[in-house]
Amino acid sequence: MKLLSVNIGRPRPNPWKGLASTGIDKRPADGPVTVTAPGPKGTGAVGLAGDRVHDVKHHGGPDQAVYAYAREDLDGWETELDRPLPNGIFGENLTTQGLDVNEALIGERWRIGPDVVLEVSCARLPCATFQGWLEREGWIKQFTRAARPGAYLRVIEPGDIRATDPIEIVHRPDHEATVALVFRAMTLEPNLLPRLLAADALPEEIKERARRRTTA
Repeated sequence: MKLLSVNIGRPRPNPWKGLASTGIDKRPADGPVTVTAPGPKGTGAVGLAGDRVHDVKHHGGPDQAVYAYAREDLDGWETELDRPLPNGIFGENLTTQGLDVNEALIGERWRIGPDVVLEVSCARLPCATFQGWLEREGWIKQFTRAARPGAYLRVIEPGDIRATDPIEIVHRPDHEATVALVFRAMTLEPNLLPRLLAADALPEEIKERARRRTTA
């Protein structure tokens, strides 16, 4: 398991949400990138130096510090969409190889390179910017049906990372709430929400939604 690329956003106009800019246009960095825990949501801060989010209401902050997507899933989408998908095209900070990102457990921890430790926090949900960026009508529905969302991660131990760094799973919690399960529960299968409560590492707003479903 390793990093294929570490991807940093280039600001570009965002007509799809009516915002001045978006950071979804991410390109592989040439050298090492410093990873630190960002401040609270609402500032635009994320975990990678040189990157930021511009839709500060919905993105960024400690629970969405870093976004990872598997090269294997990008390859599958290349076949399905019949177009090349370079590393970073989905707005991911980390393009991985040999790691089943969607089957990662919430609270699972990855060591990347010698120093950095990240913790899986939740699944990425598609938005209008993502659909507009890929220039594909109906993309939100297509992406949602596939349930291959990729994972948001928290920064547990900071440091520098770069392409080719090894990835090691250093902790797997004792529950069944995977990234894919969280995504399905948050989108097309809300009946699964109560099963998410076993994952203590979920963001509080998702746990609250699961609690409401449990008591309804």
